[in-house]
Amino acid sequence: MNYLIDGHNLIPHVPGLRLDQIDDEDHLVTCLQAFCQKRQADVEVFFDRAQPGTPPTRKTGRVTIRSVREGRTADEAIRLRLQTLGKQAAQVTVVSADRQVQAEARSARARVISSVEFARELLKTGMEGGKTNNTERSLSANEVAEWEALFKAGRPPEKKK
Repeated sequence: MNYLIDGHNLIPHVPGLRLDQIDDEDHLVTCLQAFCQKRQADVEVFFDRAQPGTPPTRKTGRVTIRSVREGRTADEAIRLRLQTLGKQAAQVTVVSADRQVQAEARSARARVISSVEFARELLKTGMEGGKTNNTERSLSANEVAEWEALFKAGRPPEKKK
């Protein structure tokens, strides 16, 4: 399965990551690399507001990072990518919180997952905040319920002391 992901939509939903972190994008890419390895998937992650001098596209493992220049948005870049894929768009899953992007992805016959749902998938594969959990344990029903409540509330989890 291939994924097109709006990175800045996803970051706030991944435990341990925040948009105000200086290296939030790098940590997300680390999570996505581990996800790709476990799921045998390929990911294209789009980050808007790219800094001058940032290459527009770079690849690390199975993750392709697309840096969208000022004046355009990741949403626009994902729409353009779907158009470029044409009929092959049916082979991808779009991860975005933006309803317009989701609607356009569906009309291109792509599968759609919200950022919240995809963050849950990352948790199931043992990833959070750019770290992988190699203990391969599943979350308990209580832990899943706790995370779901936090996602619905729209706030990051509190760190345990």
